[in-house]
Amino acid sequence: MVRLQFSIDLHYELGFQGADFVFNIHAAKTASQSIVSEQLLISQQVPHTVETDPHTQARYLRLTGAPGPLHVNYKAIVDIKQHIGLPDLIPETPIGQLPLSALNYIYPSRYAQSDRLAVLAMSEFGHLPKGYRRVEAIRNWVNKHVTFRSNTSSSTTSALDTLIDRVGVCRDFAHLMIAICRALNIPARFTTGIDYGADPALGPTDFHAYVEVFLGDRWYLFDPSGTAIPMGFIRLGTGRDATDVSFATIFGGVGSTPPVISIAAITETGQPWELPRHRHEALSTDSAAVDVV
Repeated sequence: MVRLQFSIDLHYELGFQGADFVFNIHAAKTASQSIVSEQLLISQQVPHTVETDPHTQARYLRLTGAPGPLHVNYKAIVDIKQHIGLPDLIPETPIGQLPLSALNYIYPSRYAQSDRLAVLAMSEFGHLPKGYRRVEAIRNWVNKHVTFRSNTSSSTTSALDTLIDRVGVCRDFAHLMIAICRALNIPARFTTGIDYGADPALGPTDFHAYVEVFLGDRWYLFDPSGTAIPMGFIRLGTGRDATDVSFATIFGGVGSTPPVISIAAITETGQPWELPRHRHEALSTDSAAVDVV
């Protein structure tokens, strides 16, 4: 088990008409991720709600802000239970045996145009034995062929763009890996968290995008950018691609400064909390699927 504490600090300046916000900054509540404590502070005295997506367990903060400054701070302590699997024993799941909840993640989406990458996927990975190791090979290929560089992509950059440009940030690595997996009929989804363990040379602590792939009977973690430590990934949201899990969707005229984020692992003698580290085993923070067809 891993215990992590984190804080997300957001500052905005709203125009004269105010603005509507949908934030995805709360830790998701799942069978494997429990919230020990959490606190939300909003500088404006405005009504707000926190709603949970019943399918992904992502939690969304919704509010309408008044003109002027708006400060939102969320902090939490979270326990994460991880399933450890042996890579050589984890198979790909035949389409006919996929749970209904995974089927949506084998189709093309806005930023992961898997229907355009079938030839590449088959030529590079079609000959490999099916299973965790094949997905690992996809992860390694993306990591090798794309260079991580801050401020090299935009909100419209897709998997195809990244394949051509061969440069990007974590979300671009994730979109390309997802598209290749789906081109091979392997369910893959976009997941957001915080870049625990990232090299400070890459910049301040930030939100992080990684990939979950459905293999065997559950979703396994992959970090194609290789910039952080998967064992320290807090789950905020999951979706088909970045469209579904933006940390802030804003309707209205708003100015902002970059988020200020911190994260740290908690360890204590006599407690079961481990310090996150890189592992060679397969790692999942998802419980086994039960709705298998």
